[in-house]
Amino acid sequence: MPVLATKLHVPEPRADLVPRPRLQERLADADLGSTRLVLVSAPAGFGKTTVVTQWLAANDARRIAWVSLDTTDDDVRQLLDHVIAALRTTNPDLGQEAQTLVDGASSVPVPAVMTSLVNDLDTLAAPTVLVLDDYHVIDAAPVHEALGFLLDHLPPHVCVVLTTRSDPPLPLARLRSTGGLVELRAADLRFTPDEAGTLLNDVMGLGLGPDAIGTLDERTEGWAAGLQLAALSMRGRDDTAAFVDAFAGSHRFVLDYLVEEVLAGQPDDVSDFLLTTSVLREMDASLADAITGRSDARDVLAALDRGNVFVVPLDDDRTWYRYHHLFADALRARLQAQDPDRVAAIHRAASRWFAEHGYLDDAVRHAFAGDDPERTADLVALAFPDLRKQRRDDTIRQWVRDLPEDTVRRRPLLATAMGWTRLAEGDLDGVEAWLDVAEQALDPAPAVADDLHVPALAAAVAARDQELRELPAMIEAYRASVAQGRGDVDGTTAHAQRALDLAGPDDHFSRGAAAGFLGLAAWAEGDLARAVDTFSGAVASLRAAGNHADALGSSVVLANMWLGRGRPDEARRLYEQALAAAGGAVLSTSGDLHVGLAKILREAGDLAGADEHLDAASRLGDEASLPENRHRWFTAKSGVLRARGDLEGALALLDEAEACFQPGFFPDVHPLAATKARIAVALGRLDDAEHWAASSGVSATDDVAYSLEHAHLTLALLLVAQHDPAALGLLDRIVDAATSAGRDGSVIEARTIRALAHASAGSTSAALDDLSAAIAMGVPVGYARIFLDHDEPVLDLLRAIDSPEAAQLLALADGPIPSTSSEDHDLSERELEVLRLLATDLTGPDISDRLFISVNTLRTHTKHIFTKLDVNTRRAAVSRAADLGLL
Repeated sequence: MPVLATKLHVPEPRADLVPRPRLQERLADADLGSTRLVLVSAPAGFGKTTVVTQWLAANDARRIAWVSLDTTDDDVRQLLDHVIAALRTTNPDLGQEAQTLVDGASSVPVPAVMTSLVNDLDTLAAPTVLVLDDYHVIDAAPVHEALGFLLDHLPPHVCVVLTTRSDPPLPLARLRSTGGLVELRAADLRFTPDEAGTLLNDVMGLGLGPDAIGTLDERTEGWAAGLQLAALSMRGRDDTAAFVDAFAGSHRFVLDYLVEEVLAGQPDDVSDFLLTTSVLREMDASLADAITGRSDARDVLAALDRGNVFVVPLDDDRTWYRYHHLFADALRARLQAQDPDRVAAIHRAASRWFAEHGYLDDAVRHAFAGDDPERTADLVALAFPDLRKQRRDDTIRQWVRDLPEDTVRRRPLLATAMGWTRLAEGDLDGVEAWLDVAEQALDPAPAVADDLHVPALAAAVAARDQELRELPAMIEAYRASVAQGRGDVDGTTAHAQRALDLAGPDDHFSRGAAAGFLGLAAWAEGDLARAVDTFSGAVASLRAAGNHADALGSSVVLANMWLGRGRPDEARRLYEQALAAAGGAVLSTSGDLHVGLAKILREAGDLAGADEHLDAASRLGDEASLPENRHRWFTAKSGVLRARGDLEGALALLDEAEACFQPGFFPDVHPLAATKARIAVALGRLDDAEHWAASSGVSATDDVAYSLEHAHLTLALLLVAQHDPAALGLLDRIVDAATSAGRDGSVIEARTIRALAHASAGSTSAALDDLSAAIAMGVPVGYARIFLDHDEPVLDLLRAIDSPEAAQLLALADGPIPSTSSEDHDLSERELEVLRLLATDLTGPDISDRLFISVNTLRTHTKHIFTKLDVNTRRAAVSRAADLGLL
């Protein structure tokens, strides 16, 4: 989304400002290096922004990143766009990775974005100040969370400045107790009598005596806006004494009164100009002319600027302006009271100007305020293609919900967007209903209003028309998603194939979505070869559309398909390539990538490596994992605990996985209840496993199907533990079905369990044949725990097999293997010394003091250790070192 440059303009302090050295001395404390936050908190009109600009102008050594906030920034994506853009004004290389994260996820991964920003800020040499002006407009919890994270991790040469009318929900008490907070409040900002005299006489030229100054200062309680408005009202008066005597009342009352006085002191046409343009957040002469019907707005704005009538220039050329927020609020209230019917017309005129100049966001906002739903809907439809590409899902949802339903129904793009909104809410019936509406609205396709055929919107109109041409295929792709959500494999296949038939060669969205759903349907049917081929085509379409973030995230699905084919080595390659391609950027599926790789490493016997990736996923938080995948962290960690012999802990984690389980687009081919039953068998709790078998309805005489394969293999384990010969017949059918379908992973697992069944029946030769074949297939591609999880019964058979694969598994069973992620553990003596101290509770500065080295030198040693051990965290380094016997 384009960023308004005027929001990033650092206001220049006016030459005629009142010097306030006492406040500058307070703010000078922020230059000492320990300050993380400068909080300037006071009601409206106390000069918060002014005092900050005076302070910043006094020191050229600082780099300043400024964001003038408004209500549109009460959205974490919008705010981060502006913060990153502001920081780039100080250094164009800042925030590139963070911006990729913001743009690449439908839900912004706040911790990951802020971590990336902090890392970039840490590289800066010059002192840097990030100013968020008017922070009181922010209510969104994710924004507060992002700022809180930033404050907790700021480098010492960076501080944040907030101007706000109310204290934000940030850890102010903690910052205050650690000396990280400098505060200016209303009591500090109030003008003293001397400062009031300077303003009223030296700046405003009123020539008031000490008594009059004292009266005004007392009655305004040093309120800057009140003093300034009073001064404007007294200009040209002969009866200043009477005015001062009559001046009284609360701030709100005084403001209303003084605004009336300011307006009364202006010519009628200027008063009307002020009232009319008050609906604008900011304006230039062209915009002001358009909504007032004048042609001299440039001169009027310049005169207001020269006359200090609460006009704030937003750029160095004094082209764009805004009114003082307090003054604008009062003007808007006055306009609403005097001429409410005119307000909507002004907004409609503003919407037309913004549309004619290509500013669709502002055009939509004013169209909503102008109570013109038809035009608003046309503008939203024009904005839709770019909004979808920019992943501004929340904006799309909000806009279509705010439109009248009958207006949405007549526009197929918006009806489809409404269906997509229902899909995000899990309302599958609602999705279908809105897709039906969209199809009906397509014939005939709606035309764009004549006044929207302007050069600045030509690209948007073309994009909208292209979306309309592609909409039939898109609707079929969404219908495939509904069928997939209902578990209707045939319906998924039919709608996805229809989408492919309708989609043009360049319609990468529909082609990618359709291929993806065909792949998922093939997976659900157990045809993993077709699933891999088809889904790979979907990933290629995503890349062709430039959607690299989703393409990388799709590696999670493709890797699971490769696992179904019995190729953990291919799955590992995909996970590692995706994480490497992300280059440290955190996507909405980065946590899922780490969890998937952890499962592969666990299967290979690299438990320390698995822990490292599970820790990485945990640090990234829920924002880096799709909701339907969050239970997978617990199942992966459960597998690690089981491999370490902690079966009770593994079972407890599966309970947690069940608690957060959400159905998703993945076929649920490894149901948690069956996985828990396997651990019950391993613990000897056969009654619990029998209860699971009875409740699930599986039996040894069932026809085998891929959807029940995991459950049938679990039942076979139970039957083997009970020495029930029915296990062999069931396993024979599973082996035959999996072999014919090319599901080598299932073949390996079934033959391993069949080996145990043969051994239990006393058929040692048959047992060794099965296990020998299974390990010959499985070990070279990365399988280990699929055998070793069966503990001593499998180990007894392995000892009787003379093969490299058996020897490798027996060696692994004797103790942890070195990580397969890295082979270079050649640490220097100093690095070993650092590593041993990292294993203690000492902090970084404590370790540097103990070794008589600087913190920077310690960081260098730590980076070398992390590289050689192929880890990213202190805890992971200690865990890996313990496994390698380095501690």
